[in-house]
Amino acid sequence: MKVDPEDIAKLAVGPRKIKGLIKDATFSTWEALLSDIIVGDSFGVDRIDYLLRDSHHAGVMYGKFDHYRLIDTLRILPKDKESNEPTLGIEDGGIHSAEALLLARYFMFTQVYLHPVRRIYDIHLKDFLANHLPGSKFSADLATFLNTTDNNIINDLVTAAHTADGAASDAAIRIVNRTHFKVLYEKNPEDLLIFLDPGKVIYEAAIIEFGAESVRRDSYSKGAGAKEFPVRKKDGRIISSLSASEALEKIPDATIDFIFIDPAKREKAIKWLKEKRLTILRKAKEVVEEE
Repeated sequence: MKVDPEDIAKLAVGPRKIKGLIKDATFSTWEALLSDIIVGDSFGVDRIDYLLRDSHHAGVMYGKFDHYRLIDTLRILPKDKESNEPTLGIEDGGIHSAEALLLARYFMFTQVYLHPVRRIYDIHLKDFLANHLPGSKFSADLATFLNTTDNNIINDLVTAAHTADGAASDAAIRIVNRTHFKVLYEKNPEDLLIFLDPGKVIYEAAIIEFGAESVRRDSYSKGAGAKEFPVRKKDGRIISSLSASEALEKIPDATIDFIFIDPAKREKAIKWLKEKRLTILRKAKEVVEEE
């Protein structure tokens, strides 16, 4: 039997993301369901797997939940009262497992994936690659790209760290010797009351004060995923998960806004920020109000 790459792509990315890859792609009912089972925002096995796997290998408990109960209570249900379109839903008895899944994802993002030390090493790696790769990009030639393995990059990192020459070497040294940039500022609810984007203006002020080469900003937001799905009650009624669970509606997005500073300048930068933070934010607010 011939395997159609388009069929594989459809199941692998789902209806929402396929539009940017395959023009005029259509899904049958069963293709949509299979894709939802594999990569769906609510109950996709990809999500279930990476949370449990990452939690285990990172040595943390945040990503664990009762996936056996969740899988046991999954059902194919009508999408809503107005539509008979089938989708993945859950029996009423599995609602707490569904809550635990989405909470586990939120905690893994806030405590592991968005941890400041992990994020700054991503930035240092990007800085290294941008200065190391020809044209700051991986090769578009397939054979060359496939031969650029993790081992190759790690070897280049170590070599660059020992040559100490240029911007690529600076980033490599920070990774190899663990002299990464440190957190200078992170999003604070009180600062949001003064100015809606405090990270942006503090970052710009820090660049003026300490130089662009000494400051990095990392702003990111990840939604909790699909919180609404059908739930079949014990009496057979199909209701929205948001009606069945107050917890699901209250799970926040995982957001960060970090400003990092060269560790050699951190002590001075902390003192500077303590003295200037409110002034920077109030000036930014005044400029916006004048506009």
